Amino acid sequence: MDCIKQGEGTTFVREILDRYPKEQRFLLAILQDIQKRCGYLPREALELVREHLDVPLSRLYSMATFYKALSLKPKGRYAIKVCDGTACHIRDSRGLVDALEKLLGIGPGETTEDGRFSLETVNCLGSCALAPVMVINDVYYAKVTPEKIAGILRRLEGEDDGDI
Repeated sequence: MDCIKQGEGTTFVREILDRYPKEQRFLLAILQDIQKRCGYLPREALELVREHLDVPLSRLYSMATFYKALSLKPKGRYAIKVCDGTACHIRDSRGLVDALEKLLGIGPGETTEDGRFSLETVNCLGSCALAPVMVINDVYYAKVTPEKIAGILRRLEGEDDGDI
């Protein structure tokens, strides 16, 4: 969700900043709140954080690129995470990624042109007994096979107007 460009402006960023003292120790929490609201960290929001905490913009970018939970690019409406931890890898998580790449036409770290889907692999989702595991917008899908992927994505159509 590109909340800055959709006319929401930066008011929500100021509201987030007002909840925190002007201390650098709150930087990560502030960035997480913005990320939660927008789905990524817009440049305009980072500029406001820089002003509020009087920190160099390079420090904000450093944190945003260091922490995998933060992103400088918009994510898709459906953020797909495929676990590639040991248990999932052994149970063919790569096959899930291959199926998603074929169906969506994107690779890990990318977002579809229509902004509906983004794909990423993660080191572990902490659900080894359910391997292989895939998460879409915080909904866990257990023991997924490449053959189940298309059906899972089609079920999302009920929440969306587009075709998969």
